[in-house]
Amino acid sequence: MLLIAFMVIIGAVIGGLTNSLAIKMLFRPYKEVRIRSWRVPFTPGLIPKRHDELAKQLGKMVVDYLLTAEGLGKKLKSKAFSSGMISWLQVEAQKIMRSNESIKTVFEQRFAVTDLKDRLLNKTEAIVKQGYSQFIQQNRNESLEKLIPSSLQSKMEEQIPIVTNYILERGQSFLQSPEGKERLSVMVDRFLIQKGTLGNMISMFLGNERLVDKVQPELLKFLKDEGTQALVEQLLKQEWLKVKQKKLEDVEGFLNEKEIVSFITRTLETQVPLFSTIEQPMNEWTGAYEEYVETTIIPKGVEVILDMLSTHLETLLERFHLDDIVREQVQTFSVERLEELVLSISKREFKMITYLGAVLGGLIGFIQGFIIMLIG
Repeated sequence: MLLIAFMVIIGAVIGGLTNSLAIKMLFRPYKEVRIRSWRVPFTPGLIPKRHDELAKQLGKMVVDYLLTAEGLGKKLKSKAFSSGMISWLQVEAQKIMRSNESIKTVFEQRFAVTDLKDRLLNKTEAIVKQGYSQFIQQNRNESLEKLIPSSLQSKMEEQIPIVTNYILERGQSFLQSPEGKERLSVMVDRFLIQKGTLGNMISMFLGNERLVDKVQPELLKFLKDEGTQALVEQLLKQEWLKVKQKKLEDVEGFLNEKEIVSFITRTLETQVPLFSTIEQPMNEWTGAYEEYVETTIIPKGVEVILDMLSTHLETLLERFHLDDIVREQVQTFSVERLEELVLSISKREFKMITYLGAVLGGLIGFIQGFIIMLIG
């Protein structure tokens, strides 16, 4: 019995130590050991020796089996993931829209951007100027009829009768005013003087009665006549047709680029809400948009983004080169760090392997002792 017990103890010790040593040799020694030019066998350990190959295989395993396009696509399309994204974005949007800070303050504090409004206006002006120059260059040989929108042309043509009435009414009002009558008198006198003898004869024929008193009523009748209105309206239509046939280059000289760009920029500044609210606290003007942002923009935005990611996920993963990222990260790990990481995960299992070696060694020792007793 003592012999069997001795053999069991020796076998258990040898089995346990052997397995423990085998586990240690996975990582140690960390570096190659040499005696002169002779390398000591089993140095370095298995993992240090295969460090680069391990890093490469881990990267390949992550891309081929763990972070696959199919698996990530299913996750992105899952209801739970999209709902979580929407809820998170809604909470973050509420924080921003209910904040006392202005857009200007946010950019100054978080992005160190000063004079945000001036920058936006300068950028807007630059974009408008570039667009204006590009438009002129591309359409210089086109007629105004092709460039002016048909709806705007129709509206302008509808205004011709109104403009005609306005011109005639203003003309009548001017002629009936003392200033208008005086101007007309000066013109009549100048006309008679230019005609010489004929003018003197007309003046003598009229006597003391002024010619302007005769001309003024007739001119007023002319301006009030329907024929005159039709004539002026027809003339305006003809002129409008001539204008539409002109090329852009024909009127380019009348266009002041600086004034046009400035006008468009000022219009955008007054009409686009961003410029007027950029310095106001966000909780003062975002209330009207809060519900729309939370119930419409965010869900639709998440849906579009997730669909786009799912469609192009394989291409994105290829561009990310995840296998190279994993390989580089593992290569930067020291062997000590790898050993610590593996042991932190599998320490209990390694102990069980050691104990299993001791049990098997003890069992082998028991069998050997029993055989020796039988032989003896």
